[in-house]
Amino acid sequence: MCGIVGVLGTHEVAPLLVEALKRLEYRGYDSAGIATVNNGKLDRRRAVGKLVNLSDLLVHEPLAGKSGIGQTRWATHGGVTVHNAHPHRSGSVAMVHNGIIENFRSLREELSAQGLPFESETDTESVVVLVRSYLDAGQTPLAAVQKAVARLHGAFALCFLFDGMDDLMIGARHGAPLAVGYGTGENYIGSDALALAPMTDELSYLEDGDVVEVSRNSVAIYDIDGHLANRPKVKIAQDLTRIDKGGFKHFMAKEIAEQPMVLSGALQNMTAGGTLKLPEGVDFKGVDRLTLVACGTANIACMVAKYWFEQLAGLPVDVDIASEFRYREPPLSPNSWAIFVSQSGETADTLAALRYCKDKVAKIVAVVNVPSSSISREADLSLPINAGVEVGVASTKAFSCQLATLAVLALKAAMDRGRLTPEQLTSHIAALQNLPGLISEALSIAPQVSRIAEELADAQDVLFLGRGPMYPLALEGALKLKEISYIHAEGYASGELKHGPIALIDAAVPVVVMAPRDALFEKTVSNMQEVMARNGKVLLISDARGVAEAGMGCWRTLVMPSVPDFLAPILYAVPAQLLAYHTAIAKGTDVDQPRNLAKSVTVE
Repeated sequence: MCGIVGVLGTHEVAPLLVEALKRLEYRGYDSAGIATVNNGKLDRRRAVGKLVNLSDLLVHEPLAGKSGIGQTRWATHGGVTVHNAHPHRSGSVAMVHNGIIENFRSLREELSAQGLPFESETDTESVVVLVRSYLDAGQTPLAAVQKAVARLHGAFALCFLFDGMDDLMIGARHGAPLAVGYGTGENYIGSDALALAPMTDELSYLEDGDVVEVSRNSVAIYDIDGHLANRPKVKIAQDLTRIDKGGFKHFMAKEIAEQPMVLSGALQNMTAGGTLKLPEGVDFKGVDRLTLVACGTANIACMVAKYWFEQLAGLPVDVDIASEFRYREPPLSPNSWAIFVSQSGETADTLAALRYCKDKVAKIVAVVNVPSSSISREADLSLPINAGVEVGVASTKAFSCQLATLAVLALKAAMDRGRLTPEQLTSHIAALQNLPGLISEALSIAPQVSRIAEELADAQDVLFLGRGPMYPLALEGALKLKEISYIHAEGYASGELKHGPIALIDAAVPVVVMAPRDALFEKTVSNMQEVMARNGKVLLISDARGVAEAGMGCWRTLVMPSVPDFLAPILYAVPAQLLAYHTAIAKGTDVDQPRNLAKSVTVE
């Protein structure tokens, strides 16, 4: 969600802050601002909308100084106005914040009763005013922040700057990611390694409860008890320094096109030599149940994996939405595993669900794209999906790599439980290794999809249908379409059509049917015929045999390569992504940064 960055540098900091914030645009935001200290004077600039508006403001109202903080804000409290934009300031302190302060109302009432002024509707301002109150009472900046943080409820990453102190930044973290970057005569704070990558290749991740005091030549990290803490330094991957569209119009288009390459690399890591290559701790013997937990697209990947684990390995699976999981207080078997799937590895609800499972299950497994993330670090075992940096808010290549990783896990479970022969495993691995080539072939339908999207863009509502593992793909197709084109779309299990959704069918509602020629194909076609009998417009997505058998009378068809049933959900993600992308292009919406959405959701 919000992206924050702080720099104590040796050069003018405003351009560095704006450039760092540009690298955080993928997180989603509605306003942006920076604050600097120049010759001891604290000042700030804020603007609503895109970062270009802040850049324009800085041309007319420059902000000098070599110490500064900045933020792209995603609103949790208060409308999109300059007054609600970050950084917030009270007296001699300014602050940026990623997260949510749950007890801000009581803090605001208390501080207002002391006569301290507020100018925004945000939860964040209560923190900066609280710190000011402690500073006014004679506390040092570090002590003021530590006392304030101890009173906060919620999830937050904070970065403070102080009037008259151009060699001091203070950061704090609880439940939202924050890192410290190290330089020579310069140091940094950021919510994302991506923001810091052009300035440093070495950083430390703060842990929950940490407060960090930063100068140009020193970094002191204090734990939740106020004791000095030693957080390990890690190197930033070099690919983080190279974030560009590579000649594509949008990051999403680039990331869709990268899927054959990243899948090939991910599968090579897991299936080298025609055998499964997983960490030693991945052993499903004695496991009696799996709980898969995630949010959004990652949750849909878990729904697909449920079919794989149950059908291939005979292993019962519960799939939960992370935001509901821990509040349901589910009983968990001590012989079960809990698997948490997250692209960012920082998803607040998923991280909270992971912590609920501590000491309740035999093993906690993370399936993440960021090996240094909180979810990865707190799991017993972490499996990187190796998708590379994904900038587009609507997940594409990360989804495919999540599916591939879960598919390999399901095969391992099937072997460990004696459900697959070595010959069957070899066949499945060969099919996985052929998958990148099939996806390359599937990407060739893009021009045809673009023409279909021109008509689809006029729809007010779209239904997606699928059976078996294609039901979650119907959900994914609908999710992608609504995320970036803003068309209302719903995914249904095909067999549920006559239990309600069929009432919506008419000539104005396109129905996308995802139906590879598998064991359930004929049943899916029967449901499709029910749509066509009511003048519904059917877009059939199937292989050549399926289209030949059932394509007559369809509004449009898309032909996919033939693929083993086991892997159809990964392949059929491609048309789902392309339909959403080209429909969004036809509607003229912001493909990479759709309204109201954030890439990394770090609040509940």
